[in-house]
Amino acid sequence: MAFEITIPRLGWSMEEGTFVAWLRKEGDRIESGDVLFELEGEKALQEIEALDDGVLKIPANGPQPGAVLKVGAVIGYLLAEGEVLPQAACAPLAAGGPVAREEVSAATEDIYAGASPSVRRLARELAVDLKTVRGTGTHARITDDDVRLAARRNSEPVVARTMPHVTKNTATPRARRAARLAGIDPATLHGTGRDGRIRERDVALAAKALSTSVHNSGGQRMVMSGRRKVIADRLTASHQQTVPVTLTSQADATNLVSLREQFRTSGESLLPAFHDIIAKLVAGCLQQHRQLASRRDHDTIVLPSDTEMHIGLAVDTPEGLIVPVLRNVLKEPLLRLAVESSRMIAKAREGRLSAAEMQDAVFSITNLGSFGIDAFTPVINLPETAILGLGAIRKQPVAGSDNRIEVRSIMTLSLTFDHRTVDGAPAARFLQAVVAAIENPAARLLTSG
Repeated sequence: MAFEITIPRLGWSMEEGTFVAWLRKEGDRIESGDVLFELEGEKALQEIEALDDGVLKIPANGPQPGAVLKVGAVIGYLLAEGEVLPQAACAPLAAGGPVAREEVSAATEDIYAGASPSVRRLARELAVDLKTVRGTGTHARITDDDVRLAARRNSEPVVARTMPHVTKNTATPRARRAARLAGIDPATLHGTGRDGRIRERDVALAAKALSTSVHNSGGQRMVMSGRRKVIADRLTASHQQTVPVTLTSQADATNLVSLREQFRTSGESLLPAFHDIIAKLVAGCLQQHRQLASRRDHDTIVLPSDTEMHIGLAVDTPEGLIVPVLRNVLKEPLLRLAVESSRMIAKAREGRLSAAEMQDAVFSITNLGSFGIDAFTPVINLPETAILGLGAIRKQPVAGSDNRIEVRSIMTLSLTFDHRTVDGAPAARFLQAVVAAIENPAARLLTSG
């Protein structure tokens, strides 16, 4: 029997992905576990493996590189030797499959191979045909700057000399939606599609020119990138689906700073970052306050086991905020954790994280202290229940137990939690535990795991 090859869900909130390329050819013999194609999901580019054995059959209406596909869309088949693809499988793909070709921008219809997935996505968003772009990167590869330059050159819309009434047959659904959002009357545009049909690209060019004319004073409109849209959607979902409350507290981080300095002077090849040490300390606190590491599943609260104490680290990258996940933090030795943290952060900034490397965290940590920020309101990373924000470590005068003034290293912590799942008192007790761990880190690390 024929096995369907479908678009998988790479993230818990993923609804669609961008098809990048087939990695095997039509007619190849495929075994379960073989890599079939590349797919760009919410924040990662991933190679997708076959789940069955068979001979690869790519339908004539299969996706082109750059096509945006719904999760579950059928893009190919694995057939038995000598098996013929059923006629029904050759029919046009139904709703829920790939976005109709006519509704995809011109840049996705004949995609240029010398551009990365993020550049191709930018080209779609700016309505740039990559066939017309001259690459200035290595081996003439097209860069982000090349696409933006082409978009600026193409910023003038073509206005129709005659303005026929625009009907559903003269503008694609995506073009009509884009026109509504941009406040543009499609009847004022000249379509560049087949038989003069107005496409999303025509609307995008008109909107760009309108933006230029409206903002002559120096203002600028910027097209939101695909990953920025994903981040925006996730933050909106967090705001809509949680009842966030933020608690702040100060910790005396003098011993924490001293401990890190001891690692520095010990000659270790890799110096643990403050967030590495704090992640380890937080995992120990979560072991005693598991509700802060829980997840909501409708009316059920799911608590993690000791082997599921996976901590997410918010990382600032050129593509936006990415949260790689450190696994089994409770049991992992600190120096090994620091090596893994450094590796994951590097992969995040290079855009090489897989979807699996950004999943399964039960708690997240975000650090704005390096920017001189003391306290802030971190946003919960769904479906987690809480997130800890790390502020700057500042030297401050502090009155000791004998009322003598000492200069200590003080750090502000900001804990945001979902009040639907956790009440204020348990959250406060957890934050107190984290403060105590930071103030006496060596003892906690010796007894953890």
